[in-house]
Amino acid sequence: MLAARRGELEALARLDDASAALLAPILDVPADATSIVDSLTRLPAGLLPAVDVSALPDATEHDPVRWGVPLVPVIGLADSDRRLAAHGAAARVWAHHAVVRLRVGPDRAGPDAATAAAERVWRVTGLLPEQCDLLLDAGDVCCQADVRLAEPRVRRAAQWARRHAWRSVTAAAGGMPPALSRLPVDEPVRLERYDWSLWRRLADLRLGYGDYGVGCAVRDADEPGDRTPTLRWAADDAWWVYRWSRRGGRGDERFADLCRTLTAAPHWSSAGAGFSWGDHEIVRRARRGAGAGSPANWIAWSTSHHLAHVLAALVRPEPDQRAG
Repeated sequence: MLAARRGELEALARLDDASAALLAPILDVPADATSIVDSLTRLPAGLLPAVDVSALPDATEHDPVRWGVPLVPVIGLADSDRRLAAHGAAARVWAHHAVVRLRVGPDRAGPDAATAAAERVWRVTGLLPEQCDLLLDAGDVCCQADVRLAEPRVRRAAQWARRHAWRSVTAAAGGMPPALSRLPVDEPVRLERYDWSLWRRLADLRLGYGDYGVGCAVRDADEPGDRTPTLRWAADDAWWVYRWSRRGGRGDERFADLCRTLTAAPHWSSAGAGFSWGDHEIVRRARRGAGAGSPANWIAWSTSHHLAHVLAALVRPEPDQRAG
């Protein structure tokens, strides 16, 4: 689940065909968004994005069916009848399926109420349960206490989901904390990937995996005005956050120093520049082969690496996924 911003969209656009075939991105369109249609047309041919417009006003001009590009609508259980009908139309035009997003924190009215809400969705959209992918969105999990709170909620939601013939069921959460500007600078900072920890604790349920990329699940907590060079690098159980503000020299030189520090670290991928497009761009800058880029570039490179890392981890067998 990625914010529909330039950095995240650029990372998706750079995916190779093999990776694109394994991903089902959900794009959260922010309330202040301008048109993202041009960006959607640049995505790989095999990548069909789902689009969540719930942050936009409930009006005809914001209906994805009017955009004229292939996509999957994202449906909320509390959406108006008007918006549900529009989402049903979009599903029939492009994908013949939709994503139903159940936020397991706020949407806790009980199984019978959830069933009534889901039946309303199917009735008004004209979709069948088997045409709907269910997303169990646990939201923000930024500490071990959040994981302990979210796990039983997801388990209850998954138990309810078994009553119905969903096309698929996925559990998702976001572990990146807000306000990275509070972290130390000029040294790598390790942050636990609590979203990954939660999913491993749920491994016995055999749900699909989802996360919020390298962004915070609380979308308005992101800090677009922070121009301190920052990379958010995924490793097995943690992110390594690099915020570099070393004085002296040109900005390009300072960012090259950041990239050299990252590529020399133990958590740098052994595959090197070939691991992802983002890794390739960091190696170029470590060798002073390009400029420092912008905040959107730093998000793009971090997201590119994150997607490659998660895909590699999901296909790698683990003897005990509940550990940790």
